[in-house]
Amino acid sequence: MPRILPLPDLLISQIAAGEVVERPASVLKELIENSLDAGATKIDVQIEEGGVKLIRVADNGSGMPRDDLPLALARHATSKIATLDDLERVASYGFRGEALASIAAVARVSITSRTADAPHAWKLDAGMADSTPAALAEGTVIVVADLYFNTPARRKFLKTTGTEYAHCDDVLTRMAQARPDVSFTLAHNGQVKRRLLAPSREGRPASADFSRRAHELLGDEFLTHARNVMAEAGPLRLSGFAALPAYAKSSRTEQYFYVNGRFVRDKLLVHAAREAYADVLHGAHHPAYVLFLELDPATVDVNVHPAKTEVRFRDARGVHQFVFHALQRTLAEPLAATRTETSTVPPVPTFSWPQQSFAVREPDATAYLDFARQAFSAPAVTHAGHFISPAPTFSSGDAPLGYALAQLHGIYILAQNAQGLVLVDMHAAHERILYERLKNAVDARPSVQPLLVPLLFSASPGEIASAESHADTLAALGFEIAPAGPQQLAVRAVPALLGGGNIENLARALLAELADHPASRVLETHRNELLGTMACHGAVRAHRSLSIPEMNALLRDMETTERADQCNHGRPTWVQLSITDLDRLFLRGR
Repeated sequence: MPRILPLPDLLISQIAAGEVVERPASVLKELIENSLDAGATKIDVQIEEGGVKLIRVADNGSGMPRDDLPLALARHATSKIATLDDLERVASYGFRGEALASIAAVARVSITSRTADAPHAWKLDAGMADSTPAALAEGTVIVVADLYFNTPARRKFLKTTGTEYAHCDDVLTRMAQARPDVSFTLAHNGQVKRRLLAPSREGRPASADFSRRAHELLGDEFLTHARNVMAEAGPLRLSGFAALPAYAKSSRTEQYFYVNGRFVRDKLLVHAAREAYADVLHGAHHPAYVLFLELDPATVDVNVHPAKTEVRFRDARGVHQFVFHALQRTLAEPLAATRTETSTVPPVPTFSWPQQSFAVREPDATAYLDFARQAFSAPAVTHAGHFISPAPTFSSGDAPLGYALAQLHGIYILAQNAQGLVLVDMHAAHERILYERLKNAVDARPSVQPLLVPLLFSASPGEIASAESHADTLAALGFEIAPAGPQQLAVRAVPALLGGGNIENLARALLAELADHPASRVLETHRNELLGTMACHGAVRAHRSLSIPEMNALLRDMETTERADQCNHGRPTWVQLSITDLDRLFLRGR
């Protein structure tokens, strides 16, 4: 067996580089982190050939004195921690003291830096014994050229120039997202690709800066579909933006999670977010969010991965539950809070139709009467044989979804609000309303509606077996279904919320759902799936004709229902077309 010998320093650094320097983007990440730790408010990045040929990062940070330049390139040398206690409460981005040494082992590196009190800058090339005078304003410039020039095998694993540039752009996006107080510029092959400016903070709340930076990086569409997240519980604080399910993506490219300002890919946090969206997101899609979790640095270990993208929480379950509930509450917010009715509001009528009854129980009943008076009762103007009603006016206090104008093909409700036109998928909307009401009803024991005459229907042996083995679960859901013969089932009671639906179809669908699960604890483990099935079959079907008051009753119910923006399958229940959108469609103003 060969003798045990100590490894040469260069080989040690090259081995470390295999962990730290995966690709050009890994180098860029380490350099930007160093700039931020130095207090930089302006960072300029230049890369060539996807970062393989050149990565140059210039900042206006505090700089380094001449004597520190050789140490910056030495292994395990850092200014950011000195004791174990510092390591357990890391507040900086970098702290391992090995990044620059590892990079210098596989690339040509030079550092030029100047502190505020130095007469001029100093430049040091990796591998050289001493530094030389240089011209530079306060700050630091690090140049990394010819990545993997001395390890060609590693270089062969790199992707195309476009792919490597995309990874570099992604790194800068992540860093810039968390630091809207810092200006960033990114140039590739001499062409500026991104220019992100930090606004003046005078009189500006921090949230406005984060919103502005999210708009620059993710665009209008993301913020249009996003809801502000703000939650606190003891030492935990969660803020940022969570996009509604209608904005869901086919990949995880727009998921940004930060722990104390550090971008992480943490399975626990991703799972918490996914669970919060589980009740509203289509199965194949992924949510989009920009979230910032703040907590005591002593309660999170950031030293569990060489690239520092994974963390470990001291109270993992507590963090998971906090993030889950904070996001779930944000996504569940109804369009409008329920307002207290006053004595001046006229009696509220109830309108019934074949599938369900809606009570028009709004304080804005008066508003609707005013709207209807303008839209339908005002004198019409005749032109070319057609009757034209004057356009109703709206105030800022009107209902978010406005008031119904008509029904399209028995599927969609057309409504008008202050912004323009609202289109509602009535089945999807009603399905979400029923689903949320059923969840509340099951938690409080559902109100049961006995049938005067039991509904009998032919049943297969599997359906009969399902009814018998899941009798307790059916009762907890508000159903009484029992065999009425060798090939028949009788439905004697149903949940009051679903009394107007097609009871036979509903019973068959529910029994089929139950047949796929063991009888024990099915309500605990598959509660929402069962309620979703009930809501889907209990909701109004397409091609049902609704009156204007019934349509308005549905709109008001949507405004006060949690998660009403999407149905149980993650599809949107309504869309808004503003006057600007409509003008654009018809080329008005051009």
